[in-house]
Amino acid sequence: MHFRSFLSACVLAGSAWAGADPARAQTPGTPPPASGATGLSSAGIGLREAVDAAWQRAVQAREVAAQALLARAEQTRAAAWSPLPPAVEAGRFDDRSGGTRSSRETDVALALPLWLPGQRQARGAAADAEAALAQAGAEAGRLRIAGQVRELAWRLATLEAEAAVALRRQDYLGRLADDVDRRVRAGDLARTDALAARAEWQEARGALSEVEQRRAAGRSQWRTLTGVDRLPLLPPVDAAAPRPVPAAAHPELRAAEQALERAQRRIEVVALSRRDPPELRVRYRDESSAVTGASRAGVGVAIRIPFGTAGRNAPLEAAALGELDIAETQLLRLRERLDAEVQLARAGLDRALQQLDGARERARLQQERRGLVDASFRAGETALPELLRVVDAATQAEAALARQQAAAGLAGAQLEQALGSLP
Repeated sequence: MHFRSFLSACVLAGSAWAGADPARAQTPGTPPPASGATGLSSAGIGLREAVDAAWQRAVQAREVAAQALLARAEQTRAAAWSPLPPAVEAGRFDDRSGGTRSSRETDVALALPLWLPGQRQARGAAADAEAALAQAGAEAGRLRIAGQVRELAWRLATLEAEAAVALRRQDYLGRLADDVDRRVRAGDLARTDALAARAEWQEARGALSEVEQRRAAGRSQWRTLTGVDRLPLLPPVDAAAPRPVPAAAHPELRAAEQALERAQRRIEVVALSRRDPPELRVRYRDESSAVTGASRAGVGVAIRIPFGTAGRNAPLEAAALGELDIAETQLLRLRERLDAEVQLARAGLDRALQQLDGARERARLQQERRGLVDASFRAGETALPELLRVVDAATQAEAALARQQAAAGLAGAQLEQALGSLP
């Protein structure tokens, strides 16, 4: 639903302010609508597109991209044929102690680190878990950004509706002040009525300026969050029932479950890496004797097996076990929090819809009353102060309806947010 249509739906009796004239009369000094001043386009943007735009600007998107890049690097490392790069060792020895002729010895060795049994598969599984966690973290991050976009969009809807109400009130009071001036000149009303009507019109201008300032601040926040210059397109409140989403599909829950999976895979890596990688060494040696002039060459193979110690393994095991315990606790608390948030959001939506029904009825009654009193005033049967009191009450009821309309929409969005549903 278009944002402008939503504003029209917020105020059921808005046309009553304009009277029978289809074109709103502009009183002297009336400020123009603020949309042009802020640079926001009325073309509109869907919430899904707004979330995409905000996610592209989010710092967390960069963090998730870096985590995914690290996971791919770990996967590449786990797929290598050696856990560490090979090393080459070369040496030459000359013995000149026996005279001018010398004995020479040349030694070249190649050291090849080897995977421990099961270590390569464990590291591959850990790298896969890291990649899956990066993907789940991206989905959870988008959901959090969606919550910010939804909340700001509905808050902006409230400000837009309040500005529309304030503008209609200013226009009505301006026309009323002009009408009172004519009746004063005709001798039907006292000069004090003209002063009172002009004072009310000036107060309405000040109220409009204040709400337009708050609306401009809200639009500035929207541009900062999303980077776009289009107003959000919001669904009608009556059609804002959230789509049912299984609890297991909640992005934050998937991310927490994947964090637990990663911690378990890291435990397996630590268990299979209790010592540094063994090394296979292939050595070539060439010797020449200064006495006989004979030369000998040979090739040898050796293996180097480091031992694991408690000083090396204990910190690694403690860190892995601590990560596992933290992941389990976070998953448990997250399930509890999500259940509570869903229950609270459902209750909030029910309450907001009930309050919306009451606000609609109050606005309808106040608008009907305003119309009757306005007609009575123009017939000379009601004093101006009574009409001004009725107009003020109708304005407050209409503004309350606009706020409650947005509050109900936000409550529906918060329930979708608690269920883990993206726009």
